[in-house]
Amino acid sequence: MGLTSNKVLALAVVLAVVLFALTVWLWPKLAGRGWRAVLGRIGLLLGTQLMLFASVGLAANNSFLFYGSWADLFGQENGMGVVVDHSAGTKDIKVTGKQKPDTPGAGNPAAGGEIQKVVVQGERSKIASPAYVYLPPEYFQKKYEKQKFPAAVVLTGYPGTAENLIKGLRYPKTAWAQVKQKKAQPMILVMMRPTVAPPRDTECVDVPGGPQTETFFAKDLPKAVSETYRVGTSPRNWGFIGNSTGGYCALKIGIHHPETFGASAGLSAYYKAASDPTTGDLFHGDKAAKNRSNLLWALDHVPPAKSSFLVTSSKSGEDNLKPTLKFIKKVKAPARVSSITLDSGGHNFNTWRREIPPVLEWISGRLSAN
Repeated sequence: MGLTSNKVLALAVVLAVVLFALTVWLWPKLAGRGWRAVLGRIGLLLGTQLMLFASVGLAANNSFLFYGSWADLFGQENGMGVVVDHSAGTKDIKVTGKQKPDTPGAGNPAAGGEIQKVVVQGERSKIASPAYVYLPPEYFQKKYEKQKFPAAVVLTGYPGTAENLIKGLRYPKTAWAQVKQKKAQPMILVMMRPTVAPPRDTECVDVPGGPQTETFFAKDLPKAVSETYRVGTSPRNWGFIGNSTGGYCALKIGIHHPETFGASAGLSAYYKAASDPTTGDLFHGDKAAKNRSNLLWALDHVPPAKSSFLVTSSKSGEDNLKPTLKFIKKVKAPARVSSITLDSGGHNFNTWRREIPPVLEWISGRLSAN
């Protein structure tokens, strides 16, 4: 049974209740001072508390999807042994599986769309990373068979999994509903996590002597997708969305690569690269590279382009409000900036679920298919 299975949660709750009942029932019999009675009391108390904490933890994880699997919880990576063949004629995207999105009509791609599980092989960065590609129903309909579609890269935070974007944040289902409500146009969503060299958090930086993460997202990924699916190659065809670390990446790559991405949205983003044990030394003493990764510095020093940015925060509950307001003030024409500011929110899935529908509507209005 998987970590996010309701059966696992139910089992933990049942065990917690059973152990509590046993504690109440057996406590009088274990009231003595002998070592067996003492060990019995300790065992029951520890067992009950352990299952209680497990139940609360599983319930919280099912709601927010901090971890998508047992391997993710215990720091074990699945599917890391991807062999990248860089010989001539090798495709940059390999489809490894398909699944139904959580949409009405799922099972019939022309009605509910389709999610393809793929491995993206970076031509320049030499990075291979898994992703999920959501293809809207229109992609499979005959009247659209020669039409291209706009695409948006969607990133989780660190150390999230791409599955969180499907199960927890419900991007495909929300995108499907937005089109049906005529609030957005059909778009292809390329859903990934920013961690392309797990377990290291590379903050979408081209690390000297290390993972070339910025090159992967800014160059390799759009090229691979455009060559595999019906997606154009101009900035008006491409958007970038992310939350937390993914939001930082979306805004950073939007600022530094306006030749590729025309619109970028950062949900609860921060504005300079993190530096902690998970990131390691990202810049190796290169002050210029470190400055470049600071988005507020970049807005003052990088020539503005005809790009669109969307940032989100909350008046209460989030600590990025002040830098978000600074970001808004620093965006200069011909770039444009929009914002969503909730009265209260947090750095969590519940907040982002409230923001995703208007974010998809916003980015759809700034992209075009051709």
